[in-house]
Amino acid sequence: MSRIAIVAALEREMRPLIRDWRVNEREYEARRFRFFEKGEAVVVCGGIGAEAARRAAEAVISIFGPKVVCSAGFAGALDSSLQLAQILRPGCVVNASDGSRVRLDGGTGVLVSFSAVASPEQKSKLRESFGAQAVDMEAAAVARAAELRGTEFAVLKVISDEAGFELPPLERFVNSEGRFSEARFALFAALRPWLWLRVLTLARNSSRASRVLCSSLRDLIGVENAAAQPVRPSAAI
Repeated sequence: MSRIAIVAALEREMRPLIRDWRVNEREYEARRFRFFEKGEAVVVCGGIGAEAARRAAEAVISIFGPKVVCSAGFAGALDSSLQLAQILRPGCVVNASDGSRVRLDGGTGVLVSFSAVASPEQKSKLRESFGAQAVDMEAAAVARAAELRGTEFAVLKVISDEAGFELPPLERFVNSEGRFSEARFALFAALRPWLWLRVLTLARNSSRASRVLCSSLRDLIGVENAAAQPVRPSAAI
């Protein structure tokens, strides 16, 4: 049994944290998952999007029985005051597809989970529609999986793209399992010089965001391992 399970989308988001963790491959409902374990913590990187996050959350809860499931990873800023690599601990997670909300003790602000990579125009609409400060694609699905299994839910996100930043066309390189093909995207970008600056900026921003996120997760895991009871998110957006 683990004290805390961290559900992320991609291993590159978690790489500074899990580089020396033990890898444990397990099967759940005919799918193979790579779990990274250290002490009383386990990380699973299930893929991009709600379905991938739901499957990963269900697998880690069923196999490891954690006290807390934490949705961790990158988020896009909807509020122009949010800066690159800023850590988010929201007080509410909204599912944009049905408007359902999950409240979290101790956090402030709203994170909205959207079904696609949001453009600057979509970010503006999401902020207006839900009063949200940031957007991701997975947190609401992890929250739902945790709720159905009676497991405490937490969120820790980091801003990887600011409100006005237009991401390259990433979604076409994500398969049905939520896996991102870095090789296909690299070839696509290499043939389009007008994307080079955005791609380089994205890579630099992602690297910085990942380092900050993993540093915060180390602090969270240290608290979880030392405490007698699960700790709820306490800092604000």
